[in-house]
Amino acid sequence: MPADEAIVLAGGFGTRLRGIVDDVPKPLAPVAGRPFLAWLLDRLATSGMRRCILATGYMADVIEQRIGARWHGMDIAYSVEQEPLGTGGAIRLAATQLHGDAAHVLNGDTWLEYAPAALESAARDAGTPMAIALARVDDVARYGAVDIDQGRVVGFREKGEAGAGWINAGCYFLGADALAGLPAQEAFSFEQAVLHARTQSGEVAAFTNTAGFIDIGVPEDYARAQLQFAGRA
Repeated sequence: MPADEAIVLAGGFGTRLRGIVDDVPKPLAPVAGRPFLAWLLDRLATSGMRRCILATGYMADVIEQRIGARWHGMDIAYSVEQEPLGTGGAIRLAATQLHGDAAHVLNGDTWLEYAPAALESAARDAGTPMAIALARVDDVARYGAVDIDQGRVVGFREKGEAGAGWINAGCYFLGADALAGLPAQEAFSFEQAVLHARTQSGEVAAFTNTAGFIDIGVPEDYARAQLQFAGRA
């Protein structure tokens, strides 16, 4: 059975949106009249996720009050950071609440359209413990590029290089081995401590059947999201 649990990283401070969105945490930033997180949870529910763990921190109580314990038939649980743990620490803490041994992981301020089951299949087909869903953008300068070869991630390039390419959209499938192998420390960067190390040993499948990437943490993309989602309301 495909994994049907997701972890959504929703604990950020949203510093880049200060002055635009100040009264709610970034995942609840209004997009086309609804909290951005509502759009994200809709997509998870319709794509077959049975359960979602929201990894919260900043204004965690506000998120829980707004989202609740059920969302379109999907159970919602909460993993609350008492202090910032980094992306890796947040995933590790939230994973203690998983019912199964595998999970999809997503950023709570990023939109990317893809099929979670297909992402999981990419890892299975490649024989890797994890897979990453990549986004194609016209200019990688703001993000840093991801190099792929024969269905696997083979390297990451620093921000600043211009031109079109693939980027890390913050969407992953983590199998049992990947979750069990998370570092033991409380706070760490998933990208630095896990993703880069797994890439060097050829253990990260690349998935490119994606569309619609938006990072609402950036003011210009947040404005673009209002237009992109207006027709969905």
